[in-house]
Amino acid sequence: MGVRERYQMRVAIVTQFPTDPNVPHGGVEAVSVHLARSLAQHRDLEIDVVTLDPRASSIGIELWEGVRIHRLPRAGNAGELWNAIGPGRRQIAGYLGQLQPDVIHAHDTYGLMVKGLPFLRVFTIHGFIYGDTLVSGLKWPWLRSRIWRYFETAGWADQPNIISISPYVRERLSGVARGAIHDIDNPIGESFFHLPRRIRKGVIFSAAAICPRKNTLRLVEAVSRLAQQGRPVELRLAGSVISPGYGEQVRQFIRAHQLEDKVVFLGQIGTDRIMEELVAASVFALVSLEENSPMGIEEAMAASVPVVTSNRCGMPYMVRHGETGYLVNPDNIVDIARRLDQILSNDELALAMGEKSHAIALDRFHPRRVADRTREVYLDIARRDV
Repeated sequence: MGVRERYQMRVAIVTQFPTDPNVPHGGVEAVSVHLARSLAQHRDLEIDVVTLDPRASSIGIELWEGVRIHRLPRAGNAGELWNAIGPGRRQIAGYLGQLQPDVIHAHDTYGLMVKGLPFLRVFTIHGFIYGDTLVSGLKWPWLRSRIWRYFETAGWADQPNIISISPYVRERLSGVARGAIHDIDNPIGESFFHLPRRIRKGVIFSAAAICPRKNTLRLVEAVSRLAQQGRPVELRLAGSVISPGYGEQVRQFIRAHQLEDKVVFLGQIGTDRIMEELVAASVFALVSLEENSPMGIEEAMAASVPVVTSNRCGMPYMVRHGETGYLVNPDNIVDIARRLDQILSNDELALAMGEKSHAIALDRFHPRRVADRTREVYLDIARRDV
């Protein structure tokens, strides 16, 4: 299927997309917003976003910053996996058949919905749901994980072009993916690169849902250790509690160790508030058990904030140990506390780490640079198809 004889290439970005593009929820929605906006600045690209919206009662099309957003009402109340391989897939396939884009760029579970469609296709993998499920705290995690793994790996094997957001993703695709793999980081909002620094001494900021996978309790325990040592410290947690039982565990620990004035729950906050928190933060911390390429780390680096994060999964490919922050064992409270303290107690080190982080983020995560690299993938697969 050759690209149409015209100047513009029509790209359908098939993905989760927020009702209000200025208030994305979760990493995939944020990436989709930044990528669509930046791609639309290329005059040779015509960008359509196709998304299933549970709040839509009929198909709606709206124009946003040069991007056409197509909101399809999500049919029924099927779970995420069943919707991706069943009713959602039929909806998306039918609509794309009418839209007839030159290239489809699917994200996350939407990759399962476009599996096998006769278009030029690109797929960005944002996470390994089967891996996340093992540390989700849900019932029957091994069974759930095996089911997800079956469908996820089948979907990856079908994709002719995959965008890997981290070397960790590329490693996990070894022996599974049959198509070309392109290495491109996720984009973040341009505003994060222009934030001033008005640091409040001792402030640790973390942007992550409160759940077992994000390992919130271990971070709180590390802060408790610092407080017991007499260190001036305040942990500010931005994120909703998605595992109520685990959230109560965290709160019980805080009460038992009298940390009410040391740990602040901010709840789910918007982008503007996140930027305000980063402006004041001495350090950003994320000690998750499973991650690919967390947006929170990218945003902290762009804002010149040093990072303490886990030494596993995709995180070691983001943070340079001793240069832009520290990598820690997420199960070792002593290790987490020690590395936090090293940054909090050394202003010169923190400044140097922040400056190095910003320079790396500018090259890897700036939305215009990510869009340029993504556009080159579209043009490359179109040339190969002619």
